[in-house]
Amino acid sequence: MNNILTVKCGGSIINDLSDTFFESLNELKSRGYSLVFVHGGGPDINEMLSKEGIEPVFINGLRKTSAEVLGIAELILSGKTNRSLVEKLESHGIPAIGLNGSDCGIFQAELIDEAALGAVGEVKSVNTGVLNSLLEKGITPVLTPISSTGPGKKANVNADMAAGAAAKAMNSKMCLFVTDVKGVLIEKKIQKSLTKTETESYIRNGTIYGGMIPKVKTALAVLDQGVNDVMIVSGTERFFKDGEFIGTKFVKEEGY
Repeated sequence: MNNILTVKCGGSIINDLSDTFFESLNELKSRGYSLVFVHGGGPDINEMLSKEGIEPVFINGLRKTSAEVLGIAELILSGKTNRSLVEKLESHGIPAIGLNGSDCGIFQAELIDEAALGAVGEVKSVNTGVLNSLLEKGITPVLTPISSTGPGKKANVNADMAAGAAAKAMNSKMCLFVTDVKGVLIEKKIQKSLTKTETESYIRNGTIYGGMIPKVKTALAVLDQGVNDVMIVSGTERFFKDGEFIGTKFVKEEGY
């Protein structure tokens, strides 16, 4: 059984990660799981852009990235957010190393539409050798989504999609999306699993609404990338206890 879990932390949840969240991680590690983290940093990036007098622009959910915006995004992601998450892991007894996704070409990307989006890419390949070497030494890689597009060239990549690419390339058992909720609530009960068809039906009839819609759509998009299982879990409480995951797992349709 593959024992690698890819964990995606949004920039907005990192400061709110609880001690019980890290207890879950340590229980997973005690059961033989290895962890690969990918994180975003949207709120901190927007705050720095505001200080620089730059208005954030998003096109279809992707941050339009000029050379100046890319520099700020990399500065915040690698210099602030990454450091914070690594320190939290280390302080809870999880040896970790922070890396830019562009380091050693871990994330190798191609630009999506330079004219419209600037330096925004999508990951085309992952240097799994570097990641496996770290995991073999018991070290948890913590990656920014900044990716390489060639020697000395970089691109900003959506962190959710970078996590999905890492999960697929590493043949992860699961890709976990750490949020501020336990999972998807239907009729006051957390759903243990949902298919794409079920999820889309709940969105159409209004059962899934508001801020939960982008969360589940992201999970479905990563499932479509070829990842076997995707799960929404909480970063503010235990999400793994006594061998059981707590959250909502998105699974492929039968015969998919």
